[in-house]
Amino acid sequence: MKARLLRIAAASAIAIAVSAGIAWWQVNNASSTVQSATKSAVPIGGPFTMTDHTGKTVTDADYRGKYLLIYFGYTYCPDVCPTELGVMAKALDLLGRQADKVQPLFISVDPERDTVAHLKDYVALFHPALVGLTGNADQVRSTARAYRVYYAKAPQKDGKPEDYLMDHSSFIYLMGPDGGFVGVYPAGTTADRIAQDLGTRIAG
Repeated sequence: MKARLLRIAAASAIAIAVSAGIAWWQVNNASSTVQSATKSAVPIGGPFTMTDHTGKTVTDADYRGKYLLIYFGYTYCPDVCPTELGVMAKALDLLGRQADKVQPLFISVDPERDTVAHLKDYVALFHPALVGLTGNADQVRSTARAYRVYYAKAPQKDGKPEDYLMDHSSFIYLMGPDGGFVGVYPAGTTADRIAQDLGTRIAG
């Protein structure tokens, strides 16, 4: 057990370091929705085709007309993913009726384990509006690349092969009703701040 906790801590440290680097890049080359309205010089987002947690094939076009809150992670994530999904869920609750204009998405970076059935049980733990998306390795890779998301299996020296962790960047992406990139909420952004920012955009 102690060895497993050490592996989790080490992997989490790596993920945090990588995320910090990507956060710096995105804040300086794209925008943070809570700090700037500057558009990204590098395209972020784009068409995707994936499978939702009900087994339905969906594309980015299916969510047009709503603001999208998108988080990339995986269901076996021990800490960061459930924390950020909880923040998303609370922000939606704070928005009240305005939440009808927002679609939260959880996109798996671990298609090997995150099956449709597993995602269905997982997203239900957070919010009834949350949609889980998965796909084959190529679909996940293509979507992650479009959003400039880093992910990789963490090195594992011992333990069961299926107990691996995933290193991944941790941001909540905000996409506009037209599908265009608006910005990111860096890890640690509070639900109150997200709700305030989104509420202003929806009302405007």
